[in-house]
Amino acid sequence: MTGSDVTAFADFSPVRRRREQRAWNWYDWANSAYYTTVLTVLFGPFMITVAGRAAGCGDDADDTCKKTVDVLGLHLAAGSLPSYLTSFATIASAFLLPIVGALVDRSGRKKWHMGWCAWAGSFAAALLFFMSGDHWQLGAAAVVVSSILGGCSLVSYYAILVDISTEDERDAASSRGWAFGYLGGGLLLLINLVMVEAHGAFGIGKELAVRLSLLSAALWWAGFTIIPVRRLRDRPARAVVPEPGGLVRRSFGQLWTTLGEMRAFPMTLTFLIAYLFFNDGIQTVIYSASIYGSKQLHFGDSVLIAAILMIQFVAFGGALFFGRWAQRYGAYRCLLYGTFAWMAIVVLAMFLPARNIALFLLIGVAIALVMGGTQALSRSFFSLLIPRGREGEYFALYNACERGTSWFGTLLFGLVFQLTGSYRPAIVSLVVFFVLGAVFLLRLDPRRGIEEAGNAVPAAV
Repeated sequence: MTGSDVTAFADFSPVRRRREQRAWNWYDWANSAYYTTVLTVLFGPFMITVAGRAAGCGDDADDTCKKTVDVLGLHLAAGSLPSYLTSFATIASAFLLPIVGALVDRSGRKKWHMGWCAWAGSFAAALLFFMSGDHWQLGAAAVVVSSILGGCSLVSYYAILVDISTEDERDAASSRGWAFGYLGGGLLLLINLVMVEAHGAFGIGKELAVRLSLLSAALWWAGFTIIPVRRLRDRPARAVVPEPGGLVRRSFGQLWTTLGEMRAFPMTLTFLIAYLFFNDGIQTVIYSASIYGSKQLHFGDSVLIAAILMIQFVAFGGALFFGRWAQRYGAYRCLLYGTFAWMAIVVLAMFLPARNIALFLLIGVAIALVMGGTQALSRSFFSLLIPRGREGEYFALYNACERGTSWFGTLLFGLVFQLTGSYRPAIVSLVVFFVLGAVFLLRLDPRRGIEEAGNAVPAAV
């Protein structure tokens, strides 16, 4: 038997794909530490403390500090500064990412784009270590730059999923990545919260413990990114739109062509609209959970910290469970049922009694299970609705739409609280986002959308 006969008899491509999928998972593990430790938990309170000193609020500044600091000629309240910085980075990303996506599709070097954006972003995040005393300016610039670069790296990361998995493998691969991310982010967050809360046992002050935790997230992000960059392989660009000029000019041209052609993919657009709504609801539930638990249900920091950690680790199982469920019933059905589950969660949350830890944690478990699944399957299902060779652009639009509208939910939450004076109607008002998401999902024909994009229809849709 010749070598060619052996090759024809034994197809090793599934083994190679699975090897690359395992390498790909490591980037979820790497970047999740930044999003959990830095953006979700530690940066906001620490920035308020540091900026509060500069504004004259003292060392105990919190989000009620109304004294202002000067930001490029604007006088912003120190207590609101983290929110403004996050919003600016989000809006800037919404405009920048589609251009980045077009460039990625043309370059044929997705893994290196992911890697260099990740390393540049982690370097910017490492500068947060030097935010101390009343010197908040470097930290403000660092968090904006690192957040934008993190979004740029995710454009390539998501696009690579299409290169390393078949349509039938997509849901499981994406779910394992999300699960791995929750596990990695939760593990480092646990280590950092122990260091911050028990800083005296380590012989350091609390602020130094926070700064070291911020630095650890940057190093974690940079270090673990080496694994996928080394083990993944780049593929040549496919189905590139002919455009004149250099790479950047051609990328702009391809972007405009793609935007014009999206009318030919109505199911893709329908899913993007559905995703805008239900993802905004998910992000607002995550944002408001600690506020609701603290201000309405009167839980202390220890309960809230325990809930945050529990959600990270339970979401690991939720992502894997939904991935297996999708293999049997299809990602579309799982996403639709997931939006129904989110509706039930926010309605039940409205009736939670104050200071009942068991019921609060039970709702947290439900949030974690559904959150892990819906986020993982949204990514994999959308990948089936993308024409080949346009993964970077479409995932850039996916991320840009997510970032560009993620303030709707928080705006509604704040307005309802202002009108009613209670967080209970504010939390239940978020059900409108899941209802609208479900309405658009019900209008979507998944099989038609996959076929229109030129992809193979998985065994379970």
